[in-house]
Amino acid sequence: MIAREGLIFIFSGLTLTVLSIVAASVWDNKVLFFVSLFFGILTLFCTFFFRDPQRTPASGELAIVSPADGKILKIETLKEHPYVGKNVTKISIFLSVMDVHINRVPVSGTVEYVKYEPGEFNLAYVDKASSDNEHTEIGMVSDNGQKIVFKQIAGIIARRIVCYLKDGDKVNTGDRFGLIRFGSRTEIFLPEGCVINVKEGDYVKGAKTLIGTLPA
Repeated sequence: MIAREGLIFIFSGLTLTVLSIVAASVWDNKVLFFVSLFFGILTLFCTFFFRDPQRTPASGELAIVSPADGKILKIETLKEHPYVGKNVTKISIFLSVMDVHINRVPVSGTVEYVKYEPGEFNLAYVDKASSDNEHTEIGMVSDNGQKIVFKQIAGIIARRIVCYLKDGDKVNTGDRFGLIRFGSRTEIFLPEGCVINVKEGDYVKGAKTLIGTLPA
């Protein structure tokens, strides 16, 4: 599958590729041939970037799945988060341009708020990107009453955050909830008592990787 947000890029690239090939043939122009080659490669890249594979979420009533594909940059404990509470575990995931960029809901529950914040476009893997970069933050309550937050954070190339969620939505583990275009960062904030199954440096996959379990 291809994410619908990528169709305009793919169709535009395909159109420019075909027009360039036709023009190169009509005018026997080598420059236009290389232009068509460039547009063709760009179209293939967009098709690859906006891929949206089917995923079967990790099972278990208390399962917490990864909200994104990528490398775990950092796992840290925060003294407090204004929504989640005290002794919060924060997991930061970096998505390169080669990763699937569809974001997934980490647990089943109900969305309580969706908050967009404009900001800078620093490199997504540096620490200040978490607080300074443009981002969307989603707060939700799991089916067993635990408060969780996850964030979509733009990077230096990413300039468009897409989030499908709104206040009051009922969501299930592994549901698609949005994407970030062209390199980004995703974070999840978990309540005290969660068991964490991953470590820094691990590569995770959205919906498939079990990153932890909620407290009963």
